[in-house]
Amino acid sequence: MYFLTGWPRRLLCPLRSAEEPFHIQPSSQRLYFALLSETQLSVWYSRPSVLIVSYIESAKAAGQFGFYQKAEWKPDDSMIAVATANGYILLFDVLGAGEEKYLYEPVYPKGSPRVKVTPGYKEEQCAPALSLEMKKPVDLEAPITSLQTLQEDLLVCTADGYLHVLHWDGLGSNGRKAICLTTIPFSLDLQSARGGPSLDLEGVYIRCMEYCLTLDGFAVVLSDGRLGFITPLSSSITADQLQGVWAADVTDGTCVAVNNKYRLMTFGCASGSVFVYMIDTTTGSMQLSHKLELTPKHYPDIYNKTGAVTAICWSPDYSVIMVTWECGGLSLWSVFGAHLICTLGEDFAHHSDGTKKDPLKISSMSWGAEGYHLWVIPSRQERRRQEDGEEEDVEMVSPPHPSLQAGILQFHFIKSALTVNPCTSNQEQVLLHGEDRLYLTCGDPTQIHSTPDAHSNLHPRDGSPLHHPPNPDSSLSQGLSTLLGHKHWHVVQIHGTYLESNWPIRFAAIDTAGQCMAVAGRRGFAHYSLFTRKWKLFGNITQEQSMTVTGGLAWWKDFVVVACYNFTDQQEQLRLYQRSSNLDNAFASVTRLHSDTLLLNVFRDMVILFRADCSICLYSIEKRNDGPTPFVSVELLQEVSMSRYIPHPALVVSVTLTSVRTETGISLKAPQQACMAESIMLNLAGQLIMLQRDRSGPQLPFCPPVVLAQCVENVWTTCRSNKKKRHLLEALWLSCGEAGMKVWLPLFPRDHRKPHSFLSRRIMLPFHINIYPLAVLFEDALVLGATNETVLYDGLQGSSQPLEALFPYCTVERTSQIYLHHILRQLLVRNLGEQALMLAQSCASLPYFPHVLELMVHVVLEEEATSREPIPDPLLPTVAKFITEFPLFLQTIVHCARKTEYALWNYLFAAVGNPKDLFEECLMAQDLDTAASYLIILQNMEVPAVSRQHATLLFNTALEQGKWDLCRHMIRFLKAIGSGEMESPPPTPSTQEPSSTGGFEFFRNRSISLSQSADSIATGKFNLQKTFSMPSGASAKGREAECPENMYIDMMLWRHARHLLEQVRLRDLGCFSAQLGFELIGWLCRERNRVARVEDFVSALKKLHKDFLWPFPVIPVGSLSSPLKNGRCRSVLSTQLLKSRSADSLLTSDMDTAPPPTAAANLAWMDGLGQSAKDADTASSAHSDRNSPQTHDAFLSLLTNKVEEYSVGSATDLTETSSVVDGDWTMVDENFSTLSLSQAELEHISMELANKGPHKSQVQLRYLLHVFMEAGCLEWCVVIGLILRDANVIKQVISFLDSPEVPAETSQSVRNGLLAVDAWASADCLGYKPFLNLIQPQLQQLLQSMSEQVPPEAFQPASQGCKLAASEGPGGAAVPRPDDGRGPPAPLGLALPSLEPAGAFSRPPPEDSPPEQTEEQGEEEGTYDCALS
Repeated sequence: MYFLTGWPRRLLCPLRSAEEPFHIQPSSQRLYFALLSETQLSVWYSRPSVLIVSYIESAKAAGQFGFYQKAEWKPDDSMIAVATANGYILLFDVLGAGEEKYLYEPVYPKGSPRVKVTPGYKEEQCAPALSLEMKKPVDLEAPITSLQTLQEDLLVCTADGYLHVLHWDGLGSNGRKAICLTTIPFSLDLQSARGGPSLDLEGVYIRCMEYCLTLDGFAVVLSDGRLGFITPLSSSITADQLQGVWAADVTDGTCVAVNNKYRLMTFGCASGSVFVYMIDTTTGSMQLSHKLELTPKHYPDIYNKTGAVTAICWSPDYSVIMVTWECGGLSLWSVFGAHLICTLGEDFAHHSDGTKKDPLKISSMSWGAEGYHLWVIPSRQERRRQEDGEEEDVEMVSPPHPSLQAGILQFHFIKSALTVNPCTSNQEQVLLHGEDRLYLTCGDPTQIHSTPDAHSNLHPRDGSPLHHPPNPDSSLSQGLSTLLGHKHWHVVQIHGTYLESNWPIRFAAIDTAGQCMAVAGRRGFAHYSLFTRKWKLFGNITQEQSMTVTGGLAWWKDFVVVACYNFTDQQEQLRLYQRSSNLDNAFASVTRLHSDTLLLNVFRDMVILFRADCSICLYSIEKRNDGPTPFVSVELLQEVSMSRYIPHPALVVSVTLTSVRTETGISLKAPQQACMAESIMLNLAGQLIMLQRDRSGPQLPFCPPVVLAQCVENVWTTCRSNKKKRHLLEALWLSCGEAGMKVWLPLFPRDHRKPHSFLSRRIMLPFHINIYPLAVLFEDALVLGATNETVLYDGLQGSSQPLEALFPYCTVERTSQIYLHHILRQLLVRNLGEQALMLAQSCASLPYFPHVLELMVHVVLEEEATSREPIPDPLLPTVAKFITEFPLFLQTIVHCARKTEYALWNYLFAAVGNPKDLFEECLMAQDLDTAASYLIILQNMEVPAVSRQHATLLFNTALEQGKWDLCRHMIRFLKAIGSGEMESPPPTPSTQEPSSTGGFEFFRNRSISLSQSADSIATGKFNLQKTFSMPSGASAKGREAECPENMYIDMMLWRHARHLLEQVRLRDLGCFSAQLGFELIGWLCRERNRVARVEDFVSALKKLHKDFLWPFPVIPVGSLSSPLKNGRCRSVLSTQLLKSRSADSLLTSDMDTAPPPTAAANLAWMDGLGQSAKDADTASSAHSDRNSPQTHDAFLSLLTNKVEEYSVGSATDLTETSSVVDGDWTMVDENFSTLSLSQAELEHISMELANKGPHKSQVQLRYLLHVFMEAGCLEWCVVIGLILRDANVIKQVISFLDSPEVPAETSQSVRNGLLAVDAWASADCLGYKPFLNLIQPQLQQLLQSMSEQVPPEAFQPASQGCKLAASEGPGGAAVPRPDDGRGPPAPLGLALPSLEPAGAFSRPPPEDSPPEQTEEQGEEEGTYDCALS
């Protein structure tokens, strides 16, 4: 409602005086403030906040009258009464100062547009000059305890037990009568007044009194601490016509304040509590409505040490109350007890270093105009205490020190627009207004009307379908993203010109889309648009000054609807101004009204007015586009007199038209009918009254009123309809102060069944929220609010503390809260599970719905599991059963458990089921991350053997699914179980890692050269160091190696690797090895003659094509018909191109680094590798179905963009040392420029490129080739050599086969495999024939050597010093040096390391270590680091 903002302002008294003010009294309009010190009466003006006049009593008169004590203004501000210590009433006339009309005037520079010669313009910004003149004093001969003005009378209470009634004007002896308190009969209620128990009032007097207009009586605090209410039985106040009631059980009252709008009396007590009473209308007794007190929960240090309440002050709109105590401090509550601010806790009470501050003690306070300021007078000892430290330094010669001067503190507030203008259009927007600015929650108009991308950026979690931007006519919800996208307010400064002449702002309204605002001050109004960011003011200032808004403002479509009083015609009017046209009465539609309007509201195309004669008027409004300008016609539909039900028109807080109704047809009425105006909701002093339209007969338009709820502060409903969310949209939302919120929810029968006769149509559900509600987002099940935040500033720590150090800087933050779980829970408590389910299912698409379910379980669990008494009917089993209806059941339970302390787990799982069963359900549902969370619960609740068993299950499943992150956590977890490190359960990955199965992450930190020149090969040594050891088995440290847990984990890893290899899933094997640091080469060495054999070369080759999305080679149609052309092409390729390179590798290795010709087609593939097989098929067919001209173009055009290719193919990450751009690429360019290729040859080359797979796959295959080479798995090397069509690989493998260390079965297998491939190629895949023809010589050599049947030698482990004669070539393929091509076959050497891994293979280093270069790259012509991310 009200929020403190900024720092307080200190107003210094310009007159040097030893006296300090101790009492402040505002005039009725709060434009003037009377300040009293002992012998001085000062009058201040509100804006500008300046001292206008001061009256100082002479010493002689002060001796006669005594010091001043209290003051009171006459209602028309023409007189001030001051009570003095010796029992005198001094009356002062407040006079205008003749010629010198103004004391302060604004000064503008010459030529300023503001200087207008309009009558009445200047007065508004000037402080008037006044003078005070004392009239004859009145001696009442007893100390005066209270003053109270009453129209023409002044009531004075004295300490001798009398109540004096004085006339403001006729102060002679005739104008005065005294009533003795003892003659007033007091009873507990008015019925028992005659002859019932009465108070003994001997020696008792009235300590404090305030008149309540709407109750027509006086709330009094008697000197013995009792609370009472005195009501005059007739219009005149005479002794025999007064009757009193008193409140039982209270004897420590200190002060009183009344709320005229809500008919409440508030009494401060010595205990520090504030009691709020209402009068029971039937018996007339005083009934306690609620108490305002600090709670030990929020203010544990101070809640019982505040001392007595010293002052209570209602805001001018009666929506909030400010309280202060003996110990100091300020506290703000809403009318029905919602606590808003207190300065006794948090940053208000502590310095930034944690030391306590002394709270500010207050002697008097008063609200300023419209409640934008609170004027506070600090108590005297407070100021003296501050000055003690300063007296020594300050000499009397120097000007007075600021804190020595009398000061007033001004606190600044911003308030919700609902406090004074509770119209429907403010209902989904939060609109706050300060003295000179507006705060809105809506996002930018650009965001609202932009593409959906803007929404998704703002709200990444939002999985719900986005609401479409509203067009100005439709009132659609704006969607979460704009309303919750950020914490900041949209602040709009009110136009200075308007503010200067029309301060203070009284009303503010915003349209439903949140794009247009209107404000109304003392006269006229102005409006603002967020689209144009401009204010519109009246062009003619006379028109502005001739009207004042009385009943409020509202928006209807593009029009501002205003209920105003026209001074020129002296009549009340309803006006509609169009937003787009100039603000001028010429464009307004004006309807004359017969009585003063107090409230206005808009519902669809109807305006509802509440008037001062207690009647309600309904008007229909219709836009007509007949003429050149759009015109609105307004028609009176109906008038309803409410005077029977409303005792006083000022008691009506809000009036709203709604589509809410209670009749039986609720479930069957059509949705369009659901939006018709069905009832009027009237908030009468906190009682919500509903008048429903009577559809039975024409004569009675409305049924008799029904009271729906008490203590209502605000009401929200909507006229939108949505079939899916009928519960939320047809409900009525109430804010009830300390009681939280209530929702009046409709209950629908399911599937149009006949409703149960016993089931009511609606149900009122209360629920508590932690914020003060200011708006309700109906579909999004959210309440929006605001909260005060503070920022400490201890900058200037001098001897005198400035205000900045005494008070923190206050800001207002936007907040929001989910309420759905409260409602679901309330429905379940009332056995309305079916309704709860319907409601929850309608909201299941909300992004925070899982959080709602979690909150519901959590709240119920905390309450029931920590309850001291046994619960007869526990709710948790019902809630658990309810949640099982949703797919998120397993996640909800485990997330809730992990956020709850361990002690409550048994209670939770007793209700929801055994965690072992839930774990197994997760595995069946393939929800591994949730299963991992359950594992942590099992680890705490079960013996280690059980958790190990379940962890193994999960580990195997995670391996199978390639969830590598989870696998790493599981390895750590299994080790922790083994070594007893139960303290660190694995963190559950909150989200699935983005398809890490895609690329081989093992290139992350490994450097391999993919294309080396022969020269560098001869010199470069392949020193592959073991740089990394994952704690996964034999390679780990000594202690770990022997640990059975590590063996156990290794066995599982080996089993998985074997499984992958058996199924020819090389790509998964690579990912597995890289992600888990699995020592693939060492393992392959051990499995070389077991599982690492290839049974069927053809099926293995096909599987690799599919796995790596590698297209099968194709032959151009032309070359099939002409073998000659084909032969010539091949010779060109094998001679000219190879000559041009210094290496002897085929075009494929020459083109290793060339981009795939269909890079564009592959981009999506590279980003999201490893999706469905369907994607794979389409990708490979895209490759193979290219016809040559297109491919040719793609190739040539891509060569020009050579650098970009590397940024595109996310697989490669060029290091600084890489020379690929300068080396390989230019080489290719030169070759193409020097070779004179015919069209057919170009076609052939482009075919070659079309037959290659994606670059990433090529890198991965090269890496696997390197691994299999090192491990000596020659059959796999042949298969990969075939798919890469790399003749060197085949050559080298066949040369190795002659080695005596290679078993005969291997040679036999390679030979048979190649023959099988040859047969398959001839039959099914002719694209392989050219390559098989190319390696024909090697094949012949192999067949010959096999026919010779060389007996295999005994296997000897290679010595450490033995090196590969043919150093590793491109991508790990062994390439012989040119001169030893026909030499004797080299021994295998390092290619067959001994069974203990002797550091012969490299490993990805740990994540944090920098990638090590494993080769000397300086001498190489074109190497680069394949660090795959």
